[in-house]
Amino acid sequence: MARFTAEHNAPVIQLFEKFTLPQGAKQVTVPKVAQATFAALTDGVDMTATADIGMTTTDLTTSEVGCKFILTDKLVRQANDDAFAVVGRMLGDGLARKKDGDGITLFASLSNQLGGAVSMELINVAACIAFARANKFPEPVFIVHHPNAVYMCMTSLAIMPETAGDPLAGSDAERAALLKNFYKMRFDNVSLYQDGNIAVVSGQTYGYGAIFSQNCFAYLESVGFNREDERDASLRATEVVVTADYGVFELDDGYGARMQYQIDAPASNN
Repeated sequence: MARFTAEHNAPVIQLFEKFTLPQGAKQVTVPKVAQATFAALTDGVDMTATADIGMTTTDLTTSEVGCKFILTDKLVRQANDDAFAVVGRMLGDGLARKKDGDGITLFASLSNQLGGAVSMELINVAACIAFARANKFPEPVFIVHHPNAVYMCMTSLAIMPETAGDPLAGSDAERAALLKNFYKMRFDNVSLYQDGNIAVVSGQTYGYGAIFSQNCFAYLESVGFNREDERDASLRATEVVVTADYGVFELDDGYGARMQYQIDAPASNN
């Protein structure tokens, strides 16, 4: 039986606000309004000041990605496994990893930065959550970081965290299936996820995760996964092609912060 390269490719996109590009549309425009401010009134005196709705918009669009395998008839005949099933899984995993990486790339572009070249201990996680509360991140709020950073948080715990019943995953069966392997715990009403696709910054020992509201980032989908098999008789082969048409975006820079923490491998000989 074929062995597959291990993947860690699902969590980030599932935590973004999701939009669908309608048929016939080229973009989705997402509006945001400012706050309303009330003023004291005097009895018998008309209100003269008016409020400004302060609307801003963000335009979202999609772009295509794709991958192709060519399976020769001879390979299909001689393979012990179903070659079409094997490459089908590889293509699905690869697309999920691509989307996840695109989402992670957005973390480093957030203007707010927390942490530093230090371990992500619980006291630091609590401070990041306090930052989110003080800056009014809308619920739900998530933290995503590398498993090695999450390990340091877990080893610094003096209490048992809540490790079951993630409310976001529980609200959607498909999302629950995708997130269950990456959910670590829930602390102070913030769910913590681990993602092995977060990379070490070149020449350093730290990487960037993030704490963010679901309203901070957006995932826009036109085509999530499209597979086509095309027969090439003269080549005696079949092309297996998968494409997708999507985009990931930062919707509101004020609703997120990048978290810089050490993600080098912890010692296993203590």
